[in-house]
Amino acid sequence: MEHLKTKLTEIDWQLISESMNQKGFAIIPKLLSDNHCKELIRNYNTPQLYRKTVGMERYRFGLGEYKYFNYPLPEVIQTIRETVYPNLVPIANLWMKVLKIDQTFPTTFEGLQVLCHQNDQLKPTPLILKYGKGGFNTLHQDLYGEVCFPIQTVFFLNEPNEDYTGGEFVLTQQTPRAHSKAIVLQPKKGDMLVFTTNFRPVKGVKGHYRVNMKHGVSEVNSGERHTLGIIFHEATS
Repeated sequence: MEHLKTKLTEIDWQLISESMNQKGFAIIPKLLSDNHCKELIRNYNTPQLYRKTVGMERYRFGLGEYKYFNYPLPEVIQTIRETVYPNLVPIANLWMKVLKIDQTFPTTFEGLQVLCHQNDQLKPTPLILKYGKGGFNTLHQDLYGEVCFPIQTVFFLNEPNEDYTGGEFVLTQQTPRAHSKAIVLQPKKGDMLVFTTNFRPVKGVKGHYRVNMKHGVSEVNSGERHTLGIIFHEATS
């Protein structure tokens, strides 16, 4: 796991910060090894690893299934949360400042967990998602409670156009008094996508203003698609 921690630490986080400020997302290639990807997919059918399974169709979230991990989290997920979060905090706190939102996030992941627990957000939010042919995920935001860290990540566990076709990652940006903008991405196996949870600041003539963003997955045409979602704040349920 030290190799993964080193790779995460050696990311050019200044470059990621610039991309997040300009676009609301950034892609970092080849962070998870093939072995990590295979292990996460293989463990999808190990019930004791998960606290909750959600069938998307039942709740009209789309077509597919996802499972929330239980504590203790697999080492790879805990390592990602603890190592990535401190590098995202400066971006998040800058966003709060320029948008004049009265919120400052703790500098460590442990500090964020304390803040969540003080607000009765006690349950882990990392999840693994599985889609087959025809699967999709409607546009949404992963909020879960009063405390909401505005940046999250997703890791892609299959190779597009080999293991599956279709299933692009979709972001939408709703600018005030304007039409929505769609952003379509297809990261490769092992890539990490960092993106905004619910909004980002945009600089205008009179200062910064807030644009809301949602994310989802387009329809999978063939094969199976798995992703690992890393959300940093905890959930109430």
